[in-house]
Amino acid sequence: MGKKFFIKTFGCQMNFNDSERIKGMLRGMGYEPTDNWEEADLILLNTCTIREKPDQKVLSHIGEYRKVKERNPQALIAVSGCLAQRAGWELVQKAPSIDLMFSSFNMHHLPELINQAQAGYKAIAILDAPPQDEDRIWEFPTERDNPYCAYVTVIKGCDKNCTYCVVPRTRGKERSRTLGSILEEVRRLADDGVREIHLLGQNVTAWGKDLDRPMPFSELLYRVSEIDGVERIRFTTGHPTDLSDDIVEAMADIPQVCNALHLPFQAGSDRILRLMDRGYTKEFYLERIHRLKEAVPDIALSTDIIVGFPTETDEDFEHTLDVVRQVEFEQIFSFKFSPRPGTPALQMEDQIPDEVKTQRMSRLLNLQKSIMSKLSARYENSLQEVLVEEDKGGKLIGRTTTNKWVSFEGDRGLLGKIVRVRISKASPFNLEGELMEVVR
Repeated sequence: MGKKFFIKTFGCQMNFNDSERIKGMLRGMGYEPTDNWEEADLILLNTCTIREKPDQKVLSHIGEYRKVKERNPQALIAVSGCLAQRAGWELVQKAPSIDLMFSSFNMHHLPELINQAQAGYKAIAILDAPPQDEDRIWEFPTERDNPYCAYVTVIKGCDKNCTYCVVPRTRGKERSRTLGSILEEVRRLADDGVREIHLLGQNVTAWGKDLDRPMPFSELLYRVSEIDGVERIRFTTGHPTDLSDDIVEAMADIPQVCNALHLPFQAGSDRILRLMDRGYTKEFYLERIHRLKEAVPDIALSTDIIVGFPTETDEDFEHTLDVVRQVEFEQIFSFKFSPRPGTPALQMEDQIPDEVKTQRMSRLLNLQKSIMSKLSARYENSLQEVLVEEDKGGKLIGRTTTNKWVSFEGDRGLLGKIVRVRISKASPFNLEGELMEVVR
């Protein structure tokens, strides 16, 4: 009793949702959270390995955190997530202060691993495949950071074979969570005051295809929307080839589904897309965007882009810029290509020099900056429905259905409410406004 834990999370929303579940497990074991790693009895790094920089950051943090053992020799350092799954004992050799390690396959083994580590053993449990009892993880409580918005993992893993990606290796094949398990969690969340449900998966729109009785992702959207108390639904991240017409129609038909979507395209050149093994063309992606905008006219779109994939020419990159110009994304997440161990792209010839990647990235970001300035202007003097999530010293903070942050003056009694705000000032990343009325 009285022990404290500290968690540092890297990477995607899936990792942050995993960390929320780990927090719930540790609470159940009698641990209390702390924001100060120096006073922690357990330090856990939930890692990402999608690019090289997160790998380096993890090793740097472990080097700093090991100092905790000077004050408390019984303190434990744990590593979980994708880097743990990919590197395993290799990581322990680089950082011997690691006491226990597990991956997303076996988070539910954490209590047992802590007991082993406390007994003086190196508790390293990296599995080659998900165990048969993997679904036990849904039995553990989740400690959420946001009382009004909640992530719900609906599918793990990915069956795509993108040549740059380690996810199939670190997260495994696609494994859909059962409909009943998902709806049970959503009902509990709604009963607890959660108003926005964010469905998660490495390829969330593939949910249901591998169930004993296959079911389309669109059906999941309808079933979640029928639960009392669910006011908003979002989902991340889908693959363009799995964004079928029935999903687009559900987005247009279901009032709770937000008019925002993250749909990575990665590159605009058909030649580069083939090298990436993405399974679609530039024309196909733009057709899907056209279909989305036709069905949901005010939709806000975001995407992922890789700059400098092996053999990428200036002409190839111009196709990427062309997609950005045509779609006009509200937000892009752009990354220089980072070769990952065990991926086909690592062995490809004609790797692009970093200075070329930097120059192309600069062009991309300058283009996106101009687009975001143009798009933000459309919010000025508009009325937006905002779910109020936070009170910062008298300023209330919330998000629009298009996932834009809004700040306005108001009483903290509005937390968790959906209100209508007139936007008085719009910038590319934030909006400011005046409270008009409480909607519900």
